[in-house]
Amino acid sequence: MSEATSSTATHPTDGRTGPGSPGVADTQLQAGLKPRHVTMISIAGVIGAGLFVGSAKAIATAGPAVLVAYALAGALVVLVMRMLGEMATAQPDTGSFSTYADRALGRWAGFSIGWLYWWFWVIVIPVEATAGALILGDWFPAVPQWLFALLITGLLVATNLFSVGNYGEFEFWFALVKVIAIVAFIGAGVLAVLGVLPGSHTSGVGHLWHDGGFMPNGFGAVLSAMLVTMFTFMGTEIVTIAAAESPNPEAGIRRAVNSVIWRISLFYLGSIFVVVALVRWNDPALVDQSSGSYQVALERMGLGGLTTVLELVILTAVASCLNSALYTASRMAFSLSTRGEAPRAWSRVTSRGVPAFAIIASSAVGFLGVIGNYLLPEKIFGYLLASSGAIALFVYLVIALSQLRMRRTLDAEGATPAVRMWLYPGLTYVTIAFIAAVLVLMLVRPGHRLELGLSLALAAVILAIGLVRGRGRTADDAGRDGADRPVGETVGTSVRRTPR
Repeated sequence: MSEATSSTATHPTDGRTGPGSPGVADTQLQAGLKPRHVTMISIAGVIGAGLFVGSAKAIATAGPAVLVAYALAGALVVLVMRMLGEMATAQPDTGSFSTYADRALGRWAGFSIGWLYWWFWVIVIPVEATAGALILGDWFPAVPQWLFALLITGLLVATNLFSVGNYGEFEFWFALVKVIAIVAFIGAGVLAVLGVLPGSHTSGVGHLWHDGGFMPNGFGAVLSAMLVTMFTFMGTEIVTIAAAESPNPEAGIRRAVNSVIWRISLFYLGSIFVVVALVRWNDPALVDQSSGSYQVALERMGLGGLTTVLELVILTAVASCLNSALYTASRMAFSLSTRGEAPRAWSRVTSRGVPAFAIIASSAVGFLGVIGNYLLPEKIFGYLLASSGAIALFVYLVIALSQLRMRRTLDAEGATPAVRMWLYPGLTYVTIAFIAAVLVLMLVRPGHRLELGLSLALAAVILAIGLVRGRGRTADDAGRDGADRPVGETVGTSVRRTPR
């Protein structure tokens, strides 16, 4: 069996390295994700419970014009993914944009955005575990919800510890369930719109303008809804992290980036169109958020009996998000460790190529979050959640700034990645301006001001630590960590690839 190693990331003090080392010693990730895993992660990995449930808030805020909000947020994600795809196909790396920021902007940038991203996903763990526990608690009221939350988290931690292939397999089937459910929902919705769905209590598309007009609350409400929808797209970038652990990362990333437009158009715009066409935007069930948008639409279509099926789909979406949160947090922790920005033990992997210490450390914070959600006062836990509220925008901004500089280097070296940003550099500057405008919007909108403030405070602390650490490093340290490597060579991450 031949092997091709993309780069070396072993520590001098590790006495045992190589694929045959027993226990936890190797520092090479195993390329255990199959192409079908990467494909399905790219197709439905971004779809979380927020689409099925949280979209009700956005609809009640903007009315039918919520479609504009989703389109604006989706356009930003498409542009960011295009820029990230360019860098990722030139240099596949499990550290993804954190590694690229390290090279393009400086160690402080890679350190800061890597730790912020890690924090975002470890905070997602208790949120999704609690959401899943609420559903299971309704089914089995005799069992404490906190126990369900811990069991869900523990099960997915165990599968992630076993092998990366387990993560890929679980995510494949989770994603497949979500895809089938959304396609079926859109299909039923189209039949209802056409008036041919038996038993439907609604038809046509009159709700798009009959109840106060297409934009009943003005464009300001559309912008507010955009802030709500913006963060439902967080996770699209996971495919660039996961693809680094596949036999052919460049092909996986290229397919994911090229398909992002139709994925957003179908799963988000398509399904939300069905809801706002068939349900009044000011329907009490949406306004009070007593039911998810999908559930309300199904009831209006005479398919309320499918509520249990929908709950199973939402539970699957919750498990998928939690599974991805564990995986993504651990891989970012691994990447930070290989660059000397996190505890050294986090970059050690088992004989199966799994970064066990990084998974355990990330899940430990997640477990504490699950416990804290039930023990801490609601306001305190709310502050913890709010501290990650603007991190998605910080990540997008760093990706855009990194691509702006890295593209110059790629062009100077004559490199031609499989994915290239459109209309460079003009469209990159437009994206940066868009992100800055959204951050300003968060500042002036009272409902998002706390999220922005706490996220900025957290970012400032981490940035200060990164700058202090950067000053303490010598030029030799930078060279040893790979800061001066050519663009085409991976920085700080080693993946063992086996031809298939």
